[in-house]
Amino acid sequence: MSAEIDFYELLEVERTADDKTIKSSFRRLAMRYHPDKNPGDNEAEARFKQINAAYAVLSDAQKRAAYDRFGHAAFQQGGQGGQSGGFGGGAEFGDLGDIFETIFGGGFGGGRQQARRGADLRYDMEITLEDAWHGKTNEISVEVSQKCEPCAGSGATPGTAARRCNMCAGHGKVRAQQGFFMVERACPTCHGRGEVIESPCRACRGEGRVDKPQRLEVQVPPGVDNGTRIRLAGKGEAGPNGSPAGDLYIFLHVKPHARFERDGTTLMAHLPITFTTAALGGSIEFPGIDGVAHSFDIPAGIQSGKQLRKRGAGMPVLQGRGHGDLVVEIQVKTPEKLSAKQKELLREFQATETGEECPEVKTFFDRIRNVWSDRRE
Repeated sequence: MSAEIDFYELLEVERTADDKTIKSSFRRLAMRYHPDKNPGDNEAEARFKQINAAYAVLSDAQKRAAYDRFGHAAFQQGGQGGQSGGFGGGAEFGDLGDIFETIFGGGFGGGRQQARRGADLRYDMEITLEDAWHGKTNEISVEVSQKCEPCAGSGATPGTAARRCNMCAGHGKVRAQQGFFMVERACPTCHGRGEVIESPCRACRGEGRVDKPQRLEVQVPPGVDNGTRIRLAGKGEAGPNGSPAGDLYIFLHVKPHARFERDGTTLMAHLPITFTTAALGGSIEFPGIDGVAHSFDIPAGIQSGKQLRKRGAGMPVLQGRGHGDLVVEIQVKTPEKLSAKQKELLREFQATETGEECPEVKTFFDRIRNVWSDRRE
């Protein structure tokens, strides 16, 4: 590598850049110039090696200080830095691990592969709107993989134990040469565990888990809504060979209600009234979702579509205090069956109408008459 190329210029950062900025720029450039993304491009491969070497120096506080003071001479044989190994080897695996994880889907580093956590599970539960208002406790049965009791989840026959994997010497990973660098993969023999079971448990066939139903109590808190998710930690699939279990997620589905519609904590309902109540006014009791009769004062002359609100009679606030509101929409109903006496009284009322009783109706027909008058002229 030419000594004339400045490390800061290679990584496209200022000399005052902090460690986070240097690392971020290095990752971006390493992925851009990686040989696997530029097959056959010798210039890209050379640049990849250069930025790798630059990062090996600038990511180390002592090396960076020596470079800032003496430049490239700090790392040459006999130079002021005294680094006999130089910097040609590039960054260590620990520095490049996150980059290779992005490129190859796996990382570098020693030690066994981390235990695979069991899978999360989903359970769909249907509840009523009343359940959502009051809250409830539901018992469910879920078929899941659970820790094998005879082997305590180890996967080995009781009284025996797993042995160290010979292929990876217990590390759980093996290395393979790929181009000019080394790549680590999970061991194909032990699948990353670092151990091999020679005498598998008969109950679970070496898996450390068996499928069986489990009964669980689910606490549904007041105020839940359609799509609310309840997490039961550790109640999902058991992990293989004694690994931690996943979680169980309960997804709630609230059934449509015959009388109420819901908008957050607000309950909406239709309130039908007679045309005489609409004209004269009055008071009506309406049963809420909580089973309590809520009184609504109907002002005289109310029209269909008008909404009346009762504070605090709606849904509970989930994990909070108080309730939403109950909103009723007035629907004025025209009588469909009238007795002879009722018809006679209505005709008498009709005979006394002046048009001022229903201003909107009078205005509407006045406009129509004006339109016809204009046309005739």
